[in-house]
Amino acid sequence: MVALDGPSGTGKTTVARKLAQRLGAGYLDTGAMYRMVTLAVLRAGVDPADAAAVAALADKTDFGIGTSPDRLEIRLAGEDVAADIRGPEVTKAVSPVSAVPHVRELLVARQRQIIDGVLEHRGGVVVEGRDIGTVVAPDSPLKVYLTASADVRASRRSTQDSAAGRKSSVADALASVERRDHLDSTRTASPLRAADDAVHVDTSELSIDQVIVALSELASHRGLLAGCNAEVAR
Repeated sequence: MVALDGPSGTGKTTVARKLAQRLGAGYLDTGAMYRMVTLAVLRAGVDPADAAAVAALADKTDFGIGTSPDRLEIRLAGEDVAADIRGPEVTKAVSPVSAVPHVRELLVARQRQIIDGVLEHRGGVVVEGRDIGTVVAPDSPLKVYLTASADVRASRRSTQDSAAGRKSSVADALASVERRDHLDSTRTASPLRAADDAVHVDTSELSIDQVIVALSELASHRGLLAGCNAEVAR
């Protein structure tokens, strides 16, 4: 198992999926799970700051998430919401929703179940989030914390939003990145931080391929490639 943590804009999602593909492993985007609950909260007209109401709704939320790195499968009440959970409204509200202790307890338990199932059936999994190495899977044999400067992350987020047809500017993206960094790192429940034994990788000056190579080498050094195909092992 590879636990991949870090703030938004570090390339975490792309890196996690591509690394899982390269290692022939399963893939879990825990952030998407919090975004699905957030989307459910917004659609129900619940105030994201109302912790009790959010917690109650989370208990009733029916969602499913795929674990194949080759095909995104994100469903809320049977509806494909892969695009909807990336919208600006969800991005703005996901931090307060994910800070609700009951929501985190509920989703962490679900994440651990999913991880156990993927490990049993595929033999390996790359899991990305903000508290994987510290809370969800503290025994993971490889914990990585991706970082990048705020300016670089804002530029990446603005480019990503524009490519998806969402209005964005670097200035707006920077404000959003800094706001979310503060909220995620100061929340009481499972704050964003690197595990004590995590390997820090700054992606500011690295391409996605360079990050993948670096993480693949780390996995190899930790002896995590047993059973992988020869191409990956090389």
